[in-house]
Amino acid sequence: MKRILLALTAVSLLAGAVGAADSEEGFVPLMDGKTFKGWKKAEENPGTWTIQDGAFVAHGPRCHLFYVGDEKPFKNFHLKVEVMTEPGSNGGIYFHTKYQPRGWPQQGFESQVNCTHSDWIKTGSLYGIVNVGHAFSKDNQWWTQEIIVQGKTITVKVDGTIVLQYTEPEGAKPGRPFTRVLGEGTFALQGHDPNSVVRYRNIRVKRLD
Repeated sequence: MKRILLALTAVSLLAGAVGAADSEEGFVPLMDGKTFKGWKKAEENPGTWTIQDGAFVAHGPRCHLFYVGDEKPFKNFHLKVEVMTEPGSNGGIYFHTKYQPRGWPQQGFESQVNCTHSDWIKTGSLYGIVNVGHAFSKDNQWWTQEIIVQGKTITVKVDGTIVLQYTEPEGAKPGRPFTRVLGEGTFALQGHDPNSVVRYRNIRVKRLD
């Protein structure tokens, strides 16, 4: 009986390992954890961004960090980012956006990063489109934020929990100054304000088209 239990345990562990590997199949890393290779800072306040312990760290006045490592735009994709905030911090993950030297990115969408900042719109929200008032993440703890775009549907997960699923209505048109309409583009990370400290690491993506 003891041998059978040990064998079953070994099979279970192996199955778990295989499942974990399968879940990452097709994903490509977008950062090396040591340099800003493949990324470009906005021209305003570039000192806001540093690299610490394998993570991009945003701490300082507004500055966005754009992914420029692939010339082919991202349309349908599955993005995974590990995130950690310090208390009172605000950040964001943009997609379907493009490089902008100054200001808040006007193209694409922002997936909010916010556990305890005064802004009531919390982590995972599709900022200005689908706003979630409950934080599914906690400060000082790493969580995985996933953004999946397939056709006209956007799904956002936090540590495996679906925070929202939004299907863009027919006839949706770009707004002003923020488009917030599905198209294609790249990714960007937000440095929000001097009082916020947000860490982003292990960024990887899988194209779905």
